[in-house]
Amino acid sequence: MNLLNTLYVTLPESRLRLDNDTLRVEVEEETRLRVPLHHLQSVVCFGYVGLSAPLMHRLADDGIALVLLDGSGRFKARLEGSVTGNVLLRQAQHRAAENNAVTLGLARHIVAGKLKNQRQVLLRGARDTKEPDDEAKLARATLNLAASLRALPEAPDLDTLRGIEGEGARTYFAALNLLVRPNLREVFTMDGRSRRPPRDRMNALLSFLYSMWTNDCRSALEAAGLDPQIGFLHAVRPGRAALALDLVEEFRPWADRLALTLVNRGQLGSADFALREGGAVLLEGEARKAVVVAYQERKQDALTHPLLAEPIPLGLVPLVQARLLARSLRGETEGYVPFIAR
Repeated sequence: MNLLNTLYVTLPESRLRLDNDTLRVEVEEETRLRVPLHHLQSVVCFGYVGLSAPLMHRLADDGIALVLLDGSGRFKARLEGSVTGNVLLRQAQHRAAENNAVTLGLARHIVAGKLKNQRQVLLRGARDTKEPDDEAKLARATLNLAASLRALPEAPDLDTLRGIEGEGARTYFAALNLLVRPNLREVFTMDGRSRRPPRDRMNALLSFLYSMWTNDCRSALEAAGLDPQIGFLHAVRPGRAALALDLVEEFRPWADRLALTLVNRGQLGSADFALREGGAVLLEGEARKAVVVAYQERKQDALTHPLLAEPIPLGLVPLVQARLLARSLRGETEGYVPFIAR
């Protein structure tokens, strides 16, 4: 398997054109980048990026996904060619989604993976902190998350399961503030999780990272032959990639860890964010570029997957997990096993 090759375009004044078998990126009519189309599997554009009609036709013909996000990373649209995938697998997926017991079982595994990975983030923070008060608060938060995990098997329905997940999220995000260096907390403290729009700098950074992880998870599901619209934990709605939102849950803590690294190392500061009318906070242009670069670099980190014999890059894990989910839906394995950070 190869890493999904994604081109991220963050400069709003960019224009993308087709140049024979190459995608050309122009800024103010000056060519900044050329990428052979056979190297690409998706193109992700942030904000108002110009696109030529010949390029969009060629991307569709070549099966290269074109994803449009707004400046904060919120999904707007996706252009893709004819749908491919294993029709028998998709039939199995649709049958599973109509079976309440199967749906609840898969949703339990998804939430368990998320809570376990969130707990690992806080455990690591508790080990690393030099503040005794913070250590005590983080320890209490990890105990609360452990209690949420113990409650999952007893959840009788999706609403109860989502309630446990929500309570865990409130515990986790309150504790996440303690992982920001004390001298930076005034600038990067969150007052809970806010999305549409993000109301503070850390929420803006997390939303941006989550959007890139979600796009990669959707691509991984499509590569495995699954329908990204039919999920189990997330309700099915028109235009919503519910299964991609399911799969990304176990990867959100990886985004959180990267966000903390960027903040605590001083790679991002208050000047990298802008306050918009209505209270929305957004990453500025150059900061978006820096976060994309850091995200791509983090995806190259090698780690050990418990089901594979050798280390793989983090960027490949969504592909592995999508295939594990497909095997579960086919009935080849019992249940879905989320990827847990170590």
